[in-house]
Amino acid sequence: MFKNIKSDLPASIVVFFVALPLCLGIALASGAPLFSGLIAGIIGGIVVGGLSGSKIGVSGPAAGLAAIVLTAIGTLGGYENFLVAVVLGGAIQLLFGVLKAGIIGYYFPSSVIKGMLTGIGIIIILKQIPNFFGYDEASAWDLEFFEIDGGNTFSELFAVLSNIHPGAALIGIVSLLLLVFWEKILSKKSKLFELIQGPFVVVVLGIIFYTLFQDHDFLSIGNKHMVSVPIPENATDFLNQFSFPNFSVITNVDVWVTAFTIALVASLETLLCVEASDKIDPNKNVTPTNRELLAQGTGNMISGLIGGLPITQVIVRSSANIQSGGKSKLSTILHGFLLLISVVLIPKLLNMIPLSVLAAILLLVGYKLAKPTLFKDMYNLGWKQWVPFIVTVVGIVFTDLLFGIGLGLMVGVVVILLKSYQNSHFLHIEDKSNGKHKIKMTLAEEVTFFNKGAILKELESLPRDTYLELDLINTRYLDHDIIEILEDFLYKAEERNISIKLLSKRGIVENPSSFISFFNENQKSKISLS
Repeated sequence: MFKNIKSDLPASIVVFFVALPLCLGIALASGAPLFSGLIAGIIGGIVVGGLSGSKIGVSGPAAGLAAIVLTAIGTLGGYENFLVAVVLGGAIQLLFGVLKAGIIGYYFPSSVIKGMLTGIGIIIILKQIPNFFGYDEASAWDLEFFEIDGGNTFSELFAVLSNIHPGAALIGIVSLLLLVFWEKILSKKSKLFELIQGPFVVVVLGIIFYTLFQDHDFLSIGNKHMVSVPIPENATDFLNQFSFPNFSVITNVDVWVTAFTIALVASLETLLCVEASDKIDPNKNVTPTNRELLAQGTGNMISGLIGGLPITQVIVRSSANIQSGGKSKLSTILHGFLLLISVVLIPKLLNMIPLSVLAAILLLVGYKLAKPTLFKDMYNLGWKQWVPFIVTVVGIVFTDLLFGIGLGLMVGVVVILLKSYQNSHFLHIEDKSNGKHKIKMTLAEEVTFFNKGAILKELESLPRDTYLELDLINTRYLDHDIIEILEDFLYKAEERNISIKLLSKRGIVENPSSFISFFNENQKSKISLS
């Protein structure tokens, strides 16, 4: 694991700067103590990172769970009661891992996964623009279109126009330009600029800017535009920031409902993120999904026991890790230790980082996830890839992550059904002789009820006086529904003077009297023809 430390250490610093505002912002959007987000980030990095089989995935508090957490805290009567649900949710995830439920992640089409990455990239850009210009709201960490504060993604963008903060906007713009210059030009000039990451430089620049202009009338940046890590006065105050679950409510049905909700949503988001991060991993590592569920379940149990938010693997931090050159899980673990050390030793220094600087880092992450060239590439692949992709993107931007993915998946299933409908058979008109049409229909290897419509349409369109050669030699399975269609067609064939020649591994028959009898049906659902 340590052989890639030259790549993993710089990457961990970038992930740390991305994770810090996300941990705090998601806690704020969830109505939970700010420190709870940091706990989840630390556990996600050190514990889940250590147990996971993913080399590049990063775990922590997830924006997709913010609305669930906010509602549950009120419903369950307090944060300590909610923590019981987090612990139980982790235990349920462990059960999912034992039952090998991780295989679910492999059933999402590539077009939907790419749409998920692109949609999240667009959401990051849209949500961070307010922070970039100094209009800082809790909704910046809410990835849903309809936000907790009653607005929506676009209403916040319009609100920015009358709420631009000069100092925050200036250092944000400078940071973004420097990040682009650092990556496109300086990093190619010397290995030094590869070792020292641009995000670290702009954060240092942001701290210097804040220090120099904190008393300036025009360019000073107020506290609400800065990182806001809790600052304990002493060790006792630090320990008092931890919360502990109130297990006396464990018999409450609502607690168990919340636990199952957390387990299901967190597991699904994790599996989707695993699939997405593996897809953009340049080394094409494959994450063991069942092990990931076990790691996530363990992390959530520990997080809940000491006052942390629910944890999932998250694509924003994972993609930042990949983009920064992370090679192994060491970068994930190190980012967790960086969170822990900084919160304990330098909280005052962290609070000198302008949020607009961190927004600039996230804007670049979002752009890399949603590059315009990707839209062109997906379009060029054809409508069967383009439609599920664009539906997923639009669904995520205008609803939320899971609903958008669900829409894309539904469209993907429709495409598969349509493709199955089209590929159920091949139709060849071989010749026309003696006043009869000679037509050959070759059925596919496996023909199911999905193909009923296509086959029925072709049979109905056969003209009178046709000689039909029905080739089932390579057909291994034939649904009973298809056999019934062929059986019913016998009566129409006789009326329209259509002769049928049946070819199969069981023999060749001219004008069979009954397809059902020929196949000697002894199953209700499928017939084996081999």
